[in-house]
Amino acid sequence: MKSRQELPEEDSEESLGPSRSARKRDAEARQRLGVRLVGLREARLQALKLDLPETLLDAIREARTIKKGPGLARQYQYIGRLMRDIEPAPIEAALAQVEGGWSARAKIPR
Repeated sequence: MKSRQELPEEDSEESLGPSRSARKRDAEARQRLGVRLVGLREARLQALKLDLPETLLDAIREARTIKKGPGLARQYQYIGRLMRDIEPAPIEAALAQVEGGWSARAKIPR
């Protein structure tokens, strides 16, 4: 077995890409983002004007019909898998803007 110093340059850690832990953290973050989308009402989701694939939108709508249990957990995992192919930054920005609006309205005294 070669030591780390004897490995050719193309086998160095930089060329291997992200570690398994980093990939797992990214997948979990995307799943959490998808779960946040499930929590939105349909009108609010449409108002975000995000160009989401129809399969993802269908999965989000399906998750809303599942009340709890392992079926919901599996649906969240499926949503996370679909989110892997989507750039999360625009979704996070849109959700931050919407959630910022909610907190601003909550602070207005009535």
